[in-house]
Amino acid sequence: MQGLVVESTYNWYWLVDGLRTAGYRVHLANTTASEQYKGLKHTEDESDARWLAHLLRLGILPEGYIYPKEERAVRALLRKRSQLVRQRTSNLLRIQNLFTRNTGLTWSGNRIKQLTVEEVEQLLPQAELALAVKSNLAVLPCLEEQLERIEEVVLAQLKLRAGLQPLLTVSGIGQILGMTIRLETGEIGRFATVGDFASSCRCVSSQQLSNGKRKGQGNVKNGNKYLAWAVVEAANFAVRYTAQSNRFYQRKQAQTNGVVAIKTVAHKLARACYSILRDQVPCEVNKAFA
Repeated sequence: MQGLVVESTYNWYWLVDGLRTAGYRVHLANTTASEQYKGLKHTEDESDARWLAHLLRLGILPEGYIYPKEERAVRALLRKRSQLVRQRTSNLLRIQNLFTRNTGLTWSGNRIKQLTVEEVEQLLPQAELALAVKSNLAVLPCLEEQLERIEEVVLAQLKLRAGLQPLLTVSGIGQILGMTIRLETGEIGRFATVGDFASSCRCVSSQQLSNGKRKGQGNVKNGNKYLAWAVVEAANFAVRYTAQSNRFYQRKQAQTNGVVAIKTVAHKLARACYSILRDQVPCEVNKAFA
């Protein structure tokens, strides 16, 4: 079987799938971790390909993870849901800001969803302002409808995903967050240590050290932004509804601040998720926040 090295670019899935279908063994080169050899005089595609092949022969080629084709569709649907949720929140905030600036009223998101066209026209006599609010209100039902359809399809996949049920035993993780963590993680075996998984969740500090002294920060956004969102969201729910998580959060908040404390809780949950996915065992809250 022949082998090919593919550089990680924005649209490479179609290329990888095609090569695999044709019988090639594909290696996905991690370009951010593969530094070009400084002694080369030419830096075109041919020399780059030769250099990557040389790294592969030496067994030191940094490789990226090729996500399984059969699970990409559900993962893409969950990512679309995240985008629509942000759009819904943005519309609600715009309506809140318009009312607060022009009437002094501060309403909750649920109250805004109940607004009718007649109420808007009564509260905002200016036709231009009323039209701005009605435009945002007209978008909300469409977003809600699409979110319900997406969630229905995603939740129907719950029974088909191995390893999901143990994740639901983690405090703060429900079905949507559990599906997000499970699908964004992929094969847990690709993470050699729990630290690697926590780093992918963006729960590990990024810094450059020299002789024990801090010289700056590295790539703080290195990792999976969807995993990072999921564990932070789970941390907020855990702090709200779980006594052990809340006590841990309160101690950390007294030492630092709320943002750092939530991130610390998220780090704990990320480590717990790693053990659960690796060993397929339920979560033990007392151990996670000992």
